[in-house]
Amino acid sequence: MIRIEERDGWTLVAHRDHARLAAGFGHHWNNAEFAAPEPRTGILTAVSRHDDAWHARDSEPCLTREGRPSAFSRELVGSYSAFEEIDLADYLKVRGRATELIAAEHPYAAILISMHTVNLLTERADLSGLSAADRALHGQFVAGQEARQAELAGALGVPAAELRRGFEFLQACDSLSLLACVRYPKPHPLRHRHPRRGGTEDGATIVCTPLGGDTYRLAPYPLDAEEVHLSVPARRVRGQTFPDEAAFRAAYAAAPVETLAITLVR
Repeated sequence: MIRIEERDGWTLVAHRDHARLAAGFGHHWNNAEFAAPEPRTGILTAVSRHDDAWHARDSEPCLTREGRPSAFSRELVGSYSAFEEIDLADYLKVRGRATELIAAEHPYAAILISMHTVNLLTERADLSGLSAADRALHGQFVAGQEARQAELAGALGVPAAELRRGFEFLQACDSLSLLACVRYPKPHPLRHRHPRRGGTEDGATIVCTPLGGDTYRLAPYPLDAEEVHLSVPARRVRGQTFPDEAAFRAAYAAAPVETLAITLVR
């Protein structure tokens, strides 16, 4: 779950819907300055489905110890704690399932999803609060994911540089969607630097700047239209805290599905 704090409650976006929004951005990534990623189908499949494993958990949303929705929030942008206020073992099960849900159908996409998972758990993770047992569990999981990547990549014969570019593209689309889904209030770069056509520079840092009203400017601009309009379903739940998960789940189920209309401009 991804959350936006409102005056009287929360706007909540499911992880799988956030991933579909990320893929929507990816479908429009192509203009005179920035080329669409290749192989396009494999990369966009990874972007679209990288959070499929969260569907079961988001269908029965949980609370933090403080009684708030357990979810990714704007406080985690740029300093991801990796575990989103859930038990580490449960978190790792979800992340491992994200790779395996698609591995048989589309192993190329599974590699990119696994690379994304490992990045979240290493480069971007704060492990300082983990117990010794959890650190061991974390290390075993990361090693297992890296072995799975090598197994799948070896079977496909895909160059490492190509996989790296697909992974970086997934991360860029993911970060853009997260910025929109939490209504991040300040300019923020998308993950990684991205190649321009011609390959004469060391890539570009693309910055997302909020303009208000769920409108964002990207600079430099990588999309195929001067304005791109996308949307993501969300639920608006009343109440800042809840006495127990039964009350929260009832409020969530009763909340009508609304739409966040996202606009990207040059």
